[in-house]
This record gives sequence, C-alpha cells and structure tokens, in this order.
Amino acid sequence: MAHKYTHTKIVLLMILATFFWAGAFIAAKLGVYALSPTILTFLRMGVATLILFPFMMLKLGNQYKLKKEEIKIVLSTAIIGMIGYHMFFFTALQYTTATKASMINATNPLITALLASAFAGEKMTLRKTALLALALSGVIYILISGNLTTLSEIQLNKGDFIMMCGTFLWAVYGIIVKRGMPILGPLKLTAYTFAFCTVIMMPFAIYDFATTDALSVGYGPYLAVLYMAIFPTVLGYTIQQMAISELGPSKASLFINLVPILSAAMAVAFLGEKLASYHVIGASMIITSVILYTREPSKATPSVRT
Repeated sequence: MAHKYTHTKIVLLMILATFFWAGAFIAAKLGVYALSPTILTFLRMGVATLILFPFMMLKLGNQYKLKKEEIKIVLSTAIIGMIGYHMFFFTALQYTTATKASMINATNPLITALLASAFAGEKMTLRKTALLALALSGVIYILISGNLTTLSEIQLNKGDFIMMCGTFLWAVYGIIVKRGMPILGPLKLTAYTFAFCTVIMMPFAIYDFATTDALSVGYGPYLAVLYMAIFPTVLGYTIQQMAISELGPSKASLFINLVPILSAAMAVAFLGEKLASYHVIGASMIITSVILYTREPSKATPSVRT
C-alpha cells in the first residue's frame, strides 16, 4: 500500500515537473528581450548553484570534493550542456516562438539515440531508423508551417536553426552525462556542472552588465530567471532523480514528452502565440516517435537527462 502511494506521488510530482520545464520556455521568452543570453545563462546557473551546491556538500560529506580525473568530465558538461545549450536556447527565443522552440527541443531523445549509435556503439535497427525519420518529418512539417508546397523553397527562421544547434549540443551533453554519471553520481555531477558554468560565464556576464542597460530593465526579467533557476532547474532535477529511482529511467523519461504540449498551451495563454494545426500534427509525429523509440526493447541503459 505504501509503495502504491509512493508510486502515485512520484507520478504526480513528475507531471508537476513537466509544468516547470514547459514554463522555462515561457520565462525565457519573457527574459530574452531585456537581458542578454550571457546574463540569462549566468544568472540561471548561478542561482541554481547557490541552492544545489551546499545541498550536495551536506548530502555527500567528504565525498563532495572533485577529483583531478573528474575535472575533464565536469568541464565538458558545463561548456557543452550548460553554456552551449543555454546560449543557443536563449538566443533562439529572440527570433522564434516558444512553441516552435519547445517542439524542436522535443527531438532531443532521438538525436541522443542517433549519436549513441554513431559514437557509443548502440545498434540502430530498421524500426529505430523509421522512427527517427518520422520525428524529423514532424520537425520539418512544423518548420514549413504545414505547407508542403514550400518544401523545395524552405527558408529556416534563424531562431529555428539556432534552436536545432542547441538541441544537438544537449544531445551531446546527454552522451557525456551517461558516461560521467557512474563516476561522479547525479548530484555531484550536476552541482559541479552548474558551478563550473557559473564561474566560466562570470567575466562575460559582468561585461554585459557593464555595457548594457541590464540594471534598469525592472524586476520582471529577473523574476523570470529566478523561476528558471528554482523550478525547472533545481526542483525539476530533484523530482526527476526521485522518479528515476522509483519508476526507472525509461518510464521517467516519457513525462518529458508532455513538455512541448504544455509549452504550446502556456505560450498561447501567456504570450499570445497562435497554435496552428501544423503545430499539433508535427508535435504528434515527434512525440509518437519518442514514445515508441523509448519502448524499444534494448539492453542498453537509457541516458539520464539532468
């Protein structure tokens, strides 16, 4: 009975986490007009570090210290996953909608799988290849706004292309995390990744603070950053780790498929974006592909997104 209660509670918490992650696209969209991607990245990771790092030290005791051989892993996750992804993410939202960005980002599990096949020796079956093609078709359908007659003359919105680059970097980050997780553990790896990102971004953020009007934009953009740091980053991460422990990586990862749907709904409600039929059709193709792909019987351990 207690186990059932715990299982139900974890499922409800994961649904809440998807709301947090979906809200990050809305908060980022509200912040990018007032603050530079550099400042947004620095503040999001900085606040998250202030919360997560002391917790990691208390939780791990003397084991919190970073070993010399672990530095390279954390440096890679910080530069590729935090700095690289977030700089592309925040820049993309200056040019494209939160709806489109979230749907492009939904292809991440499949890009990760493709990279794992190319560089980590994971086998690609005909079924997996077909599902990847279906997801790619869904992205293209969204990018051409559902108008197949324009396919030969497709012109990518700059923001869409930038978001694709960010999604690719996040997939690379996922491969690195999969290899680094057994060495450092999820809490230590994540806390140090945030911390390294914050330290590296600090001089660039200080320069942007000094050369822009970042201090006179009002409190709204900073509240958006605070939301992104606390809810999708710290709380979302914590809930995800609980869910992985209780439900397993594959089942926990399925909840991420709700993010583009919720992001689109929030974008309509809070940003005034319009939801078209091609968004629904394209997102359905992507999400169906991801769900079927993650249900593919495999001996490989699913990658963990942090």
